[in-house]
Amino acid sequence: MAPRGLVTAPHGLAATSGLKILQEGGNAVEAAIAAAATIAVVYPHMNAIGGDNFWLIYDAGARRARALMACGAAGARCTIEAYRAAGHSREIPRRGPLAANTVPGAVDGWWEAYEYSRRSLDGRRPFEALLADAVHYAESGCPVTPGQEAWTRAGIGPDSGPFGHLETLEGFRRTFLRPDGSVYPAGARFVMPGLGRTLAAIGRDGRDAFYRGPIAAQVCAYLEARGGLLTEGDFAGHRSRWTDPISVRYRDWTVCNTPPPTQGLTSLQLLNILAHYPVARWGDQSPDYYHVMVEAAKQAFADRDAWIADPDVHPVPVEELLSERRGRTQAAAIDLARAQPRTIGAVGRDTIWLGTVDAAGNAVSLIQSIAFDFGSAVVAEGTGVLLQNRGAAFSLDPAHRNALAPGKRPFHTLNPAMALRDGRPELIYGAMGGEGQPQTQAAVLTRVLDLGMDVQAAIAAPRWLYGRHWGLPTTTLSLEARVPQPVAEELARRGHDVRIVGAWDDRMGHAQAIWIDPRNGMRHGGADPRGDGLAAGY
Repeated sequence: MAPRGLVTAPHGLAATSGLKILQEGGNAVEAAIAAAATIAVVYPHMNAIGGDNFWLIYDAGARRARALMACGAAGARCTIEAYRAAGHSREIPRRGPLAANTVPGAVDGWWEAYEYSRRSLDGRRPFEALLADAVHYAESGCPVTPGQEAWTRAGIGPDSGPFGHLETLEGFRRTFLRPDGSVYPAGARFVMPGLGRTLAAIGRDGRDAFYRGPIAAQVCAYLEARGGLLTEGDFAGHRSRWTDPISVRYRDWTVCNTPPPTQGLTSLQLLNILAHYPVARWGDQSPDYYHVMVEAAKQAFADRDAWIADPDVHPVPVEELLSERRGRTQAAAIDLARAQPRTIGAVGRDTIWLGTVDAAGNAVSLIQSIAFDFGSAVVAEGTGVLLQNRGAAFSLDPAHRNALAPGKRPFHTLNPAMALRDGRPELIYGAMGGEGQPQTQAAVLTRVLDLGMDVQAAIAAPRWLYGRHWGLPTTTLSLEARVPQPVAEELARRGHDVRIVGAWDDRMGHAQAIWIDPRNGMRHGGADPRGDGLAAGY
């Protein structure tokens, strides 16, 4: 709890980088940039400057929220024909140079947010100062987290699965493994001097240091020499987009999220259905609570899979899909006694979310990702830039809504959230974890706003996961072992394919949140014990 400013992030060093900016008089956007830059260094298995980010920024002076869509599009040479010529007719590779087919948007997101901060929020901090901690940790070293060690081990060797064997990619091996090929253990000092040089250049010269000039040239030359398709022209032509958030009314709150091509629509649809059920009366440890959460998610996922793609190419009827009438119809279609079936495919699997609020009441909900753990696993030599594989969400079927095409943005699981009451933010929240994101968001929101739980308790409470999370297709309902046994048994009786997992299972994703007490403005921050996070304020 803190009376003025607060930062929460899935890594303690990122949270303290943001907090330092707040304590020095910076605003919520400046703090978010500092935290996002640091976490791109110290939590590399989950995000990097070679990925994308999405922002919700609440401007307390204007009493409005803006959405910043910092996601890259497919390159000009990234066509279905090019992949077929390279021997890929069924799907885009999940790893390697051909997996890196969209321009990274994260750095441009930082820069656009920085310019907005200076223009609208009286931002005074030099951009270089916001990246100083990130440069320091890259050049001087940071401690390997238990999460980084675990995900590195999971990604290499003969038992690493169809998306593993990352040690076969030279950039990954050189960057993330010791010279003898072994894994850095938790607590070891981890240094990325190339990334430090890249971040220092971005700090000095802004976005153009990344998208024009030597860094872009090095990245693209590295890819081309290995069969990749992105070009310097793709980097130079990239720009983030500002837009209005999409929103839905949930009881006394207006809940905001990012529009397509993100699944923000899905998270809001889930709440639009839940609004028709007595969540507060049920409580969060009743079979009805879990059952309706899962059944509502199935309906929201069905609409997502049918509709969400780049709206520039395939318009999405957002207003209709979020209408009160549709929410009521979908709620009525849920059978309280029986689970309904669902057919699914595969999806990406990692991300970080962080939130900030400053003394003036400005707030940021930010999500930053490279798609899979370690993204494409391609690290461009000399730059330290780990490239995402978000473009693996494209289809090589020309008839598919998410069919690959030059200049097209892929479907994103990413979606940052914010709940406002009377025009002011009350809950700033989000989570990582593919298809788990909408479900975890619903869990945190209902527990805090419907049930009045402390924000940390709401994050730590037992969670569930229906469907796909770590890139694997499944219709299993995973329940943490702390879910009461009678609840699990009743859900199985209703037809759910129940599987009990660890008491604090990493597959549930990592959630963070800030609740602002509407009575006195006190900031309450929470961090997920399933990850390596911290909430810190002053």
